[in-house]
Amino acid sequence: MAATALVVEDEKEIRELLRRYLERAGYGVLTTGSGAEAVRLLGERGVDLTLLDLGLPDVDGEEVLREVHGLGDVPVVVLTARTSVEDRIHGLRLGADDYVTKPFSPTEVVLRVGAVLQRARGTAAGAAPVPSYGGGRLRIDEARHEAVLDGAAVELTPTEWGLLTTLAAVPGRVYSRYELVNRVRGYEFAGYERTIDSHVKNLRHKLGARGPELVETVLGVGYRLGWSRDP
Repeated sequence: MAATALVVEDEKEIRELLRRYLERAGYGVLTTGSGAEAVRLLGERGVDLTLLDLGLPDVDGEEVLREVHGLGDVPVVVLTARTSVEDRIHGLRLGADDYVTKPFSPTEVVLRVGAVLQRARGTAAGAAPVPSYGGGRLRIDEARHEAVLDGAAVELTPTEWGLLTTLAAVPGRVYSRYELVNRVRGYEFAGYERTIDSHVKNLRHKLGARGPELVETVLGVGYRLGWSRDP
């Protein structure tokens, strides 16, 4: 049965963006812009994870976080514009399982949701194998947020990570610039699809000599992953 996520976010545009991405990834989704409504939904519905904005208009997000943990072992991924290290540590000490600062990549949020759910369910022993490509030369571990090429970890920005995982989801499928910028950066860069070229260039550079064959250009269309997924 698909997991159900509760999105608690007062900005409707962001709330709906997260709903679309989570549903596309196969999750059931409940949404609200109210902290009080969030507590009610958690008490009445089967929720497996909560995405919680700390800047809610009716109830302080930290109070909602305390209420969530009082209702059971529902993991919480915090969404917030508070970016200082002290704020992050404070949120984690209050019981947040992960912490995402705005602006964020919706693709990254979905990946973090999956990783938190996997940890919460204790499925590490029976987890699916890490996908690999090109005869094992490239491995993309979404739960660990780690890409390894020829045995060496590749350090990627959130945008570069989103590009790589999006292309790797269906190797060989061509994604237009518009698709990529909206899948990877969503609301933050809507309408600026030409910016994706510079991120692709940086991603290829970090992938080294294999960059151009891993991230192929399809002239006049967009980009695709050039290596097949291993069986």
